[in-house]
Amino acid sequence: MLGTQKPTHSSSTNPFIPKGHGNEPVQAYISMMPGWKSTLGKQIDETVEKAFPDVRKQVRWNTPFYGKEDGWFLAMYCYQTYVQITFMTGSWLDPMPPKASKVEGTRYLDIHEGEALDKEQLASWIEQALKLPGQRL
Repeated sequence: MLGTQKPTHSSSTNPFIPKGHGNEPVQAYISMMPGWKSTLGKQIDETVEKAFPDVRKQVRWNTPFYGKEDGWFLAMYCYQTYVQITFMTGSWLDPMPPKASKVEGTRYLDIHEGEALDKEQLASWIEQALKLPGQRL
């Protein structure tokens, strides 16, 4: 029946993925990121894994989260024209990720089509975040 099928993406292009723990739901999310965003999602995921091979992964609220034993340090989300990386402890990173948040301590990095991911900077932020307490959600 036309019109009754659940959409696979929000109006912002963010994939609808069921809540799940581990790598599998995160990879499902990344594979459903539209177009260039999927390639970027793979680069983000690979950079996190390279910087922290013991990373914990989870999808909740249609968002992949990356964490360690005491909580979460990073997430990503698709918007219409960019992918946003969320740094839960971003205000304590040096240099701080460029975009402020209404949530205390949180900072963002928005990457638009055609912009390259600075993998070295991302790895540095991840390494710094690992030394800070993780965030409980």
